[in-house]
Amino acid sequence: MTSLDDLPIRPDLVGLKPYGAPQLSVPVSLNVNENTHQIPEAVAVDIISRLAESLLSINRYPDREFVSLRQTLADYLNDNLGSSLNVANIWAGNGSNEVLQHIFQAFGGPGRKALGFKPTYSMYKLIAQGAQTAYVDAERDERFELSVQTVQAGIRAAKPHLVMLCSPNNPTGTPVSLEVIVAAYDALQETTGGILVVDEAYGEFADDQSQSAITLLEGRPKLLVSRTMSKAFAFAGARVGYLAADPAVVDALRLVRLPYHLSAFTQAAAEGALAHSAEMLRTVDEIRVQRDRIVAELTAMGLDPYRTESNFVLFAGLDNAAEVWQLLLDQGVLVRDVGIAGTLRVSAGTESETSRFLQALRQVIGQ
Repeated sequence: MTSLDDLPIRPDLVGLKPYGAPQLSVPVSLNVNENTHQIPEAVAVDIISRLAESLLSINRYPDREFVSLRQTLADYLNDNLGSSLNVANIWAGNGSNEVLQHIFQAFGGPGRKALGFKPTYSMYKLIAQGAQTAYVDAERDERFELSVQTVQAGIRAAKPHLVMLCSPNNPTGTPVSLEVIVAAYDALQETTGGILVVDEAYGEFADDQSQSAITLLEGRPKLLVSRTMSKAFAFAGARVGYLAADPAVVDALRLVRLPYHLSAFTQAAAEGALAHSAEMLRTVDEIRVQRDRIVAELTAMGLDPYRTESNFVLFAGLDNAAEVWQLLLDQGVLVRDVGIAGTLRVSAGTESETSRFLQALRQVIGQ
């Protein structure tokens, strides 16, 4: 049998491992920050009708520029954030990971450097490596927070061409203030004039929607804000991510995208979900309730949950996180070990899923 070692892969890929969390069939799966609520049946019926309609012309390529979807995404952001975006400001891809890949392909590459603040989303480094972009980490403040001083110092020291800020941050849940984002943008323009990406994959779960970086886009042509329909919209299986930015940025991303990269089915399904955005987002408040419940009950157990405005909670205080992870799994509850010593991360699920997790954890830690 031929192994990976026998293939002439790029030297910089030798020894790397692909991204992936355990995919296990368990009663309660709370390890990959999904929205565990199913979409409403009426919305599903509408989406199915749109898919059926698109099937009748499936012999033709889809709209390469997906103009209708981009306008629908702009309308959604404008209605919810008070922005004034249009088609020219919006880009989309198969999940926000593809959008981020487009960014690295357009603005990274050999001889260029990207900066993140660890711990943060592990795909940033993997996407950078795939685009042959050097990737470096800077440290965060206590309890994984970010201050103006910390981000500016990190940027001035690294002199990167791309900076990645995840808000709320994965895997910690920590939000990044608008003050910090502005400071990061200014420091980056003073050094290399590079691109600042604010990843708001969990933006809808933040406590104050007015704090979205989308409100900062005007007058900042090198600020890019990525979002996804995977989380708040409970649309992870559809793979739809998008970006808001200056029109010139969108033009740059066109240079690296594959032709017809969004299928007719993807476009139809996304537009169907967005047509029912209020109904689709109705679970966000329920998830926040369960998230805050997890924080309160973990604290009562003597554990240490970190500040979070996402749909998950990272908590510390475990002597042996790997053992606790396995014991929870033995009870049918799957959470995530993100590799931070003494911690585990759990997604906020439905009320019953949250109860199952809390009950199992009490038994595991002897409470």
